[in-house]
Amino acid sequence: MKKNKFLSKLKKEEKLELIEPTEEVCESYLEKSDNCLFSAKLLLKNDLYENSIGMSYYAMYNSLIALLFKTGIKCENHAGSILLLKLLFGKNDLFKLISDAKEERIDKQYYVTTEKDDITKEDTQELLTNTEKFVIQTKLIIKNLNNDFIEGVRERLGDLIGD
Repeated sequence: MKKNKFLSKLKKEEKLELIEPTEEVCESYLEKSDNCLFSAKLLLKNDLYENSIGMSYYAMYNSLIALLFKTGIKCENHAGSILLLKLLFGKNDLFKLISDAKEERIDKQYYVTTEKDDITKEDTQELLTNTEKFVIQTKLIIKNLNNDFIEGVRERLGDLIGD
């Protein structure tokens, strides 16, 4: 596997490192993910679409962080964590879902629109549906991890960051 400059840079900045795999931290992030998903549903129900979009993204992100901790990877960068999903786990479909959600979250969190119809209930519901798929699939990956797979992931990360 070819070395990745972006991930190598994160390692140098101490924002990406191999740690001991941890079930406890994994479970804590899964709980955070579930809470964000619950919040996203409540916000959607109360027509707070921008906020629902943000919580949907964080439900995905927290489940991804849970997966990384389960394999002994600590990454303190959103783009880096998302890239690891694609490069280490080969989950292009999940990579696309969370990448799109991240873009949508940034757009809604940092930019203001004067158009009332810019954020629709249907778009927000679609993101929430994708979030539920993402979280379920991530939990399945975590459940089916074994030591050999975890070691392979860790070795691939070493190749990517030049260890």
